[in-house]
Amino acid sequence: MTSVADTIAARPRVEAAAKAPAITLPAVSERELRLDLFRGLALWLIFLDHLPNNILAWLTIRNYGFSDATEIFIFISGYTAAFVYGRAMLNSGFVIASARILRRVWQIYVAHVFLFTIFLAEISYVATRFDNPLYAEEMGILDFLKQPDVTIIQALILRFRPVNMDVLPLYIVLMLFLPLILWLMKWRTDVTLVLSAALYVATWYFDLYLSAYPNGVWFFNPFAWQLLFVFGAWCALGGAQRMSRVLSSPVTLWVCVAYLAFSFAIAMIWNFPPQLGHLMPKWFENWMYPVSKTDLDVLRFAHFLALAAVTVRILPKDWPPLKSRWLRPLILCGQHSLEIFCLGVFLAFAGHFVLAEVRSGPLMQVVVSLAGILIMSVMAWVISWYKRSADKDGKKGIGNADMAGGSL
Repeated sequence: MTSVADTIAARPRVEAAAKAPAITLPAVSERELRLDLFRGLALWLIFLDHLPNNILAWLTIRNYGFSDATEIFIFISGYTAAFVYGRAMLNSGFVIASARILRRVWQIYVAHVFLFTIFLAEISYVATRFDNPLYAEEMGILDFLKQPDVTIIQALILRFRPVNMDVLPLYIVLMLFLPLILWLMKWRTDVTLVLSAALYVATWYFDLYLSAYPNGVWFFNPFAWQLLFVFGAWCALGGAQRMSRVLSSPVTLWVCVAYLAFSFAIAMIWNFPPQLGHLMPKWFENWMYPVSKTDLDVLRFAHFLALAAVTVRILPKDWPPLKSRWLRPLILCGQHSLEIFCLGVFLAFAGHFVLAEVRSGPLMQVVVSLAGILIMSVMAWVISWYKRSADKDGKKGIGNADMAGGSL
């Protein structure tokens, strides 16, 4: 039987638990290299996928399942942004954290406008210099050439985007809502994730979308993709820790492996329809298709979750190769993801031009792909060297950063 003294002694602990914030963050420590590694890998895969008819694109995950590098990129962006600014929300309050987030949004927006300008100049020069208007049509800038004044305004409000320039506008919108997301998570992390899932369901049920110029919708629907971003934030702010027992279960592992095998089989049917198309029943095909990337189909989201769960099992935080020089280029690219992403978009069109005008054989595809990855790696090293040199006044290291390179 509980004594009165025990009850009185337990009361402060109960009150303290009730007052504890929903957000729980680990102490600042060594940088999480796995995040940098996979964000850098996502950047390389996106570059390879943007090169048309590229033989090395068969190395990317989009050919072997439902999801691709975009899911990796958005999840890690949500994770790292919440890790950085969640600490600011706890230590400095809503106003200061929001100001820091909006400053980062502005930096990403400026980078997007700069990339848009350079990208248009690159495409326009090539199309004019080689008298080939198909470049302008293929890259989606014909409307700019016809009505540059209107198109520029639409580009500034993120409604007009050439081909391969859809990720940054999505990230800008998601970051704009990060203060609200973190404020809700400071109250209840799990409730915030449930609200995000409810918005995702409503997107499909009520057909919510953002319109694009001159017609159509955003290629990445923010109303749907916010779920992956919020899930990444939820994992960063204690969700992953609470899921550790589930993730370590053998049942979870085998369910994930089975789903990955299923998605691999479907992907093979997609890639080789003449040989394997007859293996898929018509009713099953009608039920499954289309597996929408625009609205982040449930099958894509589940495929990413399965990949993430298996990866966490087989690649621990203290995996020795993370500190090897062989993975250093990938990690550096992940640490400077905004700059490397912008460079990758520019290099993808340059590679497209080389393959179209010089030679498009398999050997040239390999050369162009490896040259692009080498340039991205060298640029990441140069940026890292410059930042180290600029921090010689006493700053030590850089914390987990969001897509724009923010630090703790």
